[in-house]
Amino acid sequence: MRADRALRNSALALVKADIANLRGDLAKRSPAERAMDKAKDAAIDVLDEAAYVTDQHRGLASAVVAAIILWFARRPILGLLFGRDDDEDEEDDGYDRDRAEYDFADEPPPRRYR
Repeated sequence: MRADRALRNSALALVKADIANLRGDLAKRSPAERAMDKAKDAAIDVLDEAAYVTDQHRGLASAVVAAIILWFARRPILGLLFGRDDDEDEEDDGYDRDRAEYDFADEPPPRRYR
């Protein structure tokens, strides 16, 4: 019985010490700072993993970068190849976007029927 009580008391002392350490740590850093540190560590881990994968697969990474560059430069490249301008791509729908044909301010507000 005495051995059980001694074991219980030592376990209680460990729990109290852990609680005291946790309270001291919380007093040093707020939960927002803890969350920022955790997010920062996770972002660093992701960047490290991306750097490792990119280092192992350089050809694939180069192909992805080239595809992204070609995607954003597709209109000028197509214009050079086929002699098309950006103005020719837009259809003429007869609507002058610089001049409004209908002014909604002239229209009375809609009636509400009950």
